[in-house]
Amino acid sequence: MATKPTLREVLDRASSFLEEQGVEGDSVLYVFLRRQGWTKTDWLLNMGRGATEEELAQVTADTAELARHVPAQYLLGSEEFCGHLFKVSPATLIPRPETEELVMRGVAAFDTRASQPIRVVDIGTGTGAIAISIKLAQPSWQVVATDISPEALTVAKENAAKLHAEVSFRLGDALAPFLADEPKIDLLLSNPPYISEEEWDLMDESVRRFEPKTALFAENHGLAIYQRLAAQAPAVLATDGQILLEIGFAQGKAVQRLFQEAFPEKQVTILQDMAGLDRIIHVY
Repeated sequence: MATKPTLREVLDRASSFLEEQGVEGDSVLYVFLRRQGWTKTDWLLNMGRGATEEELAQVTADTAELARHVPAQYLLGSEEFCGHLFKVSPATLIPRPETEELVMRGVAAFDTRASQPIRVVDIGTGTGAIAISIKLAQPSWQVVATDISPEALTVAKENAAKLHAEVSFRLGDALAPFLADEPKIDLLLSNPPYISEEEWDLMDESVRRFEPKTALFAENHGLAIYQRLAAQAPAVLATDGQILLEIGFAQGKAVQRLFQEAFPEKQVTILQDMAGLDRIIHVY
């Protein structure tokens, strides 16, 4: 009777196969551990035992999907962001760790008014990760999130309900839903589509094939959404309001100029991420 392969042998073979297909080999271990609910310690304690038929079948199926460049997060249906687990789907951009910096900056922007019901708006919310994380960090703040995709808003609403975050959602493009006469915005945040068509070939295959292009790409060398926001924001931002926008690493100066022209009386600075790359525009 043949000896069952150990979990380590199964995962090592799957990893080697993925590397041959040009896919990060560790992705299959990441998916396996998430499905099992295991820590790295759990893995070390169990990797020498024989794989069950169910585990072997699941690893085989996951490996086949990963080899097609399907993102691991779409296979699992979720991703962690700011310590919370968010549902993701092909209708939403997968939340990235660098965007957590946007949330932390947003929370800190009005830390002296944390107990006051300031009005926060998140444009292009996707999974709702930014808006929901802000609300969970500052429960007294009024948070509204928008997206042009009804499918994305459905996912965002599910995440808000699951995480018990009272966030309002609106269907709309950029700041259009707020141009009518209503309360001004104290804090405007967005991780908008900012990748230019010229950068298409530089993107990872999994991003090009599976993540929603409307959440990734923008015209005018990736600046189109910033141009619209800079044109609309002066009409809706409170006098002492602030803006925090995620940007591409090469867009800092261009976006800074746009918002400095729109808000000549405010400071407009470029903030770097943990890798030292330009990542956020702060208007205050």
